[in-house]
Amino acid sequence: MGDVSKGRLIIISGPSGAGKSTVVRRLLETCEIPLQLSVSATTRKARTGEVDGVDYYFLDQSEFDRRRERGEFLECKEVFGLGYWYGTLRQQVATGLAEGRWVILEIDVAGAIDILDEEQLDPITIFIHTGGVESLEDRLRGRQTESEEVIAARLRTAKNEMKSMHRYQYQVINDSVDRAVAEICQYLEEYRETRAC
Repeated sequence: MGDVSKGRLIIISGPSGAGKSTVVRRLLETCEIPLQLSVSATTRKARTGEVDGVDYYFLDQSEFDRRRERGEFLECKEVFGLGYWYGTLRQQVATGLAEGRWVILEIDVAGAIDILDEEQLDPITIFIHTGGVESLEDRLRGRQTESEEVIAARLRTAKNEMKSMHRYQYQVINDSVDRAVAEICQYLEEYRETRAC
């Protein structure tokens, strides 16, 4: 990935429905560290209100496959067994890091583990969760955006993801967005001060 010493890579994972996107949006607005969100690519169709290049890069399957074959993804996976692929574009991450940004990857656990295996990246890892599967199920049902089949798939995935929580440096319970954001900001500030010494 070239010289990435100026910036820092931050991985934020957690089960679907744990509020990762809301926490990340607030982090970008309030944290003093120069944060940048890496926009993932996906083969799923855009939902109402989603903008290409802002929420995701929406690629058709053949374009996604071409980029995967060319090694353009830092990590990519088919998620939830529903046929949709998601991936992190290497170039976007490398550019942000070279500009001194702390690049946030909001990705699933499987993708995070792939990146952890690339030792030269040395990411800061944060796992966001709701405190339990029951509260997660309540949130997923409360969103009313998915079918029973999708909710069941997300809950199965969540149970497996929670088993990998120990691999992350920080675990944050998102029972309050403000508190979760403040906690993550504090971790990042402490990390920056430690590394500056």
